[in-house]
Amino acid sequence: MEYDIIHQVIEFLGTFAFAISGIRHAAAKHFDWFGGYVCGIAVAIGGGTIRDVMLGATPFWMTNPFYIICTALALLFVVVFSRHIEGLKNTWFVFDTLGLALFTIAGIQKSLAFGQPYWVAIIMGCITGAAGGVIRDVLLNNEPVIFQREIYAMAAILGGITYWLSDYAGLPVEVTVIASFAVTCLMRFLAVRYHLSLPVLKSE
Repeated sequence: MEYDIIHQVIEFLGTFAFAISGIRHAAAKHFDWFGGYVCGIAVAIGGGTIRDVMLGATPFWMTNPFYIICTALALLFVVVFSRHIEGLKNTWFVFDTLGLALFTIAGIQKSLAFGQPYWVAIIMGCITGAAGGVIRDVLLNNEPVIFQREIYAMAAILGGITYWLSDYAGLPVEVTVIASFAVTCLMRFLAVRYHLSLPVLKSE
């Protein structure tokens, strides 16, 4: 019961954070409200839908309308407080990072609940966290962030490895979640702050 509550809270928070991220990116492209909602829902449920299909499960948003409603609330939040959050230059980056960390954890937990080994769970966590952003960038006609030099999916993978090591060490699930969340967010923030990136492939 405790696990189920933690998992649901993580997915709800991740949905709200990712939806805001998608809506803010759509606003930067001057989309209308419906376009913003479509981008928000694509980010919020895209990665989790791919994960559930690969796990052979019913996509999570088809069993609970909260995720659709949560995206609508995120749209309302952005519309109402747009003037306040517009002054924060990196608002959408922060929400995107929070969503990445939260959905990575949700993907790992659901994969483990389906009996998958940890190496699969870490991949599923990365898909859950990063695939929604890819769908968003395709809709906005942007180069997907995971193909840029900016560290994104690697932060999710490192967060997943942290989850595995913390669980292996026998730490409580609450501590494991916090550690994974902190590593994912910290890695992403540090990478952007200090311009860290992976080596670039060269054609010659």
